[in-house]
Amino acid sequence: MRKNSRVQFGLVAGLTTFMLSGCFDGSSSSGSSSDQPDLELATLSSAPDQVSGNDVLVGLDGDAATIAAEKDSLELWLNDAKVTPVIREGRKGLEILVTGLSEGENRLELHHVEYGPLSDLTLTAYPVTGPIFSGPQQYPFVCTVTTELGKQPEVDTQGDTGFPVMDGDGNQVGLSRDCTIDSYVTFVYRTTGGNWAPLPDDGSRPTDMATTELTDGRTVDFIVRQERGTINRFIYSFATLAELGDEPEETSAVNWNGRLLFHFQGGVAIGHSQGRVSDSRALRPDTLAKGYAVIYSTGTRADTHYNLQVGGETALMVKEHFIKRFGVPEYTVSVGGSGGGIQQYVYSQNHPDLLDAGVPQYSYPDMVTQTIHIGDCELLEYYMDVTDKNNAKWQTTTNRSWLVGLNATDDYPDPLAGAKQMLGYSTAPGMTECIPAWRGLTPLVMNPAFGAARNQELMQPEGVMDSVEWTHYDDLRNIYGLDENGNPRTLYDNVGVQYGLGALLDGNISTSEFLKLNAQIGGWKQPSEMVQEGFPFVGSTVSPASFDPWSSRNMTLSPDGTQPAPRTQGDLAAIQAAYDSGMVFDGQLNMPVIDWRHYLEEVLDMHNSHQSFSVRQRIANKMGDADNQVIWFTDARPTDLSDPDEPEPNEESDPTVAALEVLHDWLMNMRANPELSIAENKPAAAVDRCYEADGTLIAEGDGVWNGILDNEPEGACTAEFETYSTSRIVAGGPIEGSVFKCALKPVTTALNDDTYGTVSFTDDEIARLTEIFPDGVCDYSQPDQGRPAG
Repeated sequence: MRKNSRVQFGLVAGLTTFMLSGCFDGSSSSGSSSDQPDLELATLSSAPDQVSGNDVLVGLDGDAATIAAEKDSLELWLNDAKVTPVIREGRKGLEILVTGLSEGENRLELHHVEYGPLSDLTLTAYPVTGPIFSGPQQYPFVCTVTTELGKQPEVDTQGDTGFPVMDGDGNQVGLSRDCTIDSYVTFVYRTTGGNWAPLPDDGSRPTDMATTELTDGRTVDFIVRQERGTINRFIYSFATLAELGDEPEETSAVNWNGRLLFHFQGGVAIGHSQGRVSDSRALRPDTLAKGYAVIYSTGTRADTHYNLQVGGETALMVKEHFIKRFGVPEYTVSVGGSGGGIQQYVYSQNHPDLLDAGVPQYSYPDMVTQTIHIGDCELLEYYMDVTDKNNAKWQTTTNRSWLVGLNATDDYPDPLAGAKQMLGYSTAPGMTECIPAWRGLTPLVMNPAFGAARNQELMQPEGVMDSVEWTHYDDLRNIYGLDENGNPRTLYDNVGVQYGLGALLDGNISTSEFLKLNAQIGGWKQPSEMVQEGFPFVGSTVSPASFDPWSSRNMTLSPDGTQPAPRTQGDLAAIQAAYDSGMVFDGQLNMPVIDWRHYLEEVLDMHNSHQSFSVRQRIANKMGDADNQVIWFTDARPTDLSDPDEPEPNEESDPTVAALEVLHDWLMNMRANPELSIAENKPAAAVDRCYEADGTLIAEGDGVWNGILDNEPEGACTAEFETYSTSRIVAGGPIEGSVFKCALKPVTTALNDDTYGTVSFTDDEIARLTEIFPDGVCDYSQPDQGRPAG
């Protein structure tokens, strides 16, 4: 079980200037060393080597009685000068805010007027604009504080590149590279109609102000203090309950229950932007209503960027500054859907002291391993629509699942079916999940010519954004590195992948169809060789030259329709870096989670249900069991899909608040029983379960998800919620979906080791199979070839 080096929970009782008395002059102490109080400094707001800004919150490790007795005899020295800190009385002891740090290394010392130095800390401070550990920052960087908050950024450069800063008369006064603004505070209240409204400046109480019941049973006015500003260049928000008459500079916590909620957000983007603010996340009403504090950042929103090293750094910095402002929380819990769920798993692995528990919603294990099968989607759709267009099998929608693994249905017609038919391509009445969910994700991840950022047209000098390479690989160039040609290293690899293997074994396709598919499927060009996309991504006219919903112009296809099409080689150094940097969730879960999703398979939504079990298998592989994870499903059928990137469940059937209460009990058990593991501290309610659409419980307990990760008969929840697979699972890969580059085995080995089951090939077909796979076929019994050893 993870244990904090110093447990200090606390509502802030108030701020007091505390003068540490006495004057230690550095001379030898006169007292007996055996009587020296056993006290040590400990940082509370961040790791000592990850301080941002010019202040730090520290505490004292030691016996409470000793601290109380010696308090007036203690001094703090910063960089050889005595300082006067600000002291806050937290629930578990003193919280000492020290200001005046310099950028770089600082030495903080605790002195006793009689015994001399007792303890010291080396603190490394970084600018609030960052970075701390994520490497050189991304430029050009587009400001959005002007459109999101109505604020002008600071002028911070004398160069000619940046975002224009305007004065009150609309005249440009300079440029901003880092988009910094001063923090500011506003007050809002929740109306009886369920909306937010500005609190009147005159101190009057609006007649439509709602009240709310806190977790301690008190009923209070639903007033929120919201602080906004910039940290690590991104926009942050701190939201806490306030009282009528509070001043902006006050950080009253009388209505804070001590629980801190970090709301992460999803989406997909490549960066170069400060991002957009979601008030529904920054001002989450159901948790604020209970007394939680809610923190949020556009830097932990995945449709700002998908560099989770930068995201994790931002999360640490945002929490750090909240703690310095309000005090140490009782615990930190997280919520967030899609990419917001990914961040909870990845940050638990990479930064185990950031979060104490989480509710990942409609999540994935991580983003980078999704690119493995996402990159297959358009290859397979192009094959069925164009290369093998005369095969009547692909004109039946559900048959297409034989290759892509994902769900398919006639209930949702392909919006480009008419254009396909007009141009002579094959189509089906409906779609696979590849089309409504993943169409366009391959160019977004791989094509440097395809991308943009909000407000980029304002950047100076004109044309500066033309230099941006809009790929995931360039976004993470600090992690993946550059190849010998100076291009970002890439991850996608499909060498040796036997597409449609499961369909062959099930008798759905013949050996000749299997061979044709694998000979003609091809791969993707390297990003440096890609060209701009066609319709429907770019342009508005359908023509044979422009129509390319598959991005086929950037595929490596057979030159003559007979010669096997080249496959794509991933870079082993990049793959290893994805693991080493923690971009891959490898299964190390350092906190309890309730993984909840609303079942969206019927609408071919990208948040497919097998992902929860992919996570579970990774955890089990890494930790021996997955007992730290609980899985809850809610039936969303029929689904009203309003936001395809991050669909919202019905309020009535969203169990997130209930999950937070279960996690609270779980965390309190962990506090009461620190000698037990996370799993051993589970409360009775922390069990797998599934719900009807109206929130009625279907089943709960051990075994409800049997049949997905084991060969047991279907559990009660498994029977209600069908799960699908992916193209790589169809090709023989594991459900955890984390093999970028498979180990290869000779075709002769595959023919003799049951890879093909009872399927037999003729001599000519064996020769063709060997021609298609000259280096061998995937051996998924071996680990990813890019996975670091150990």
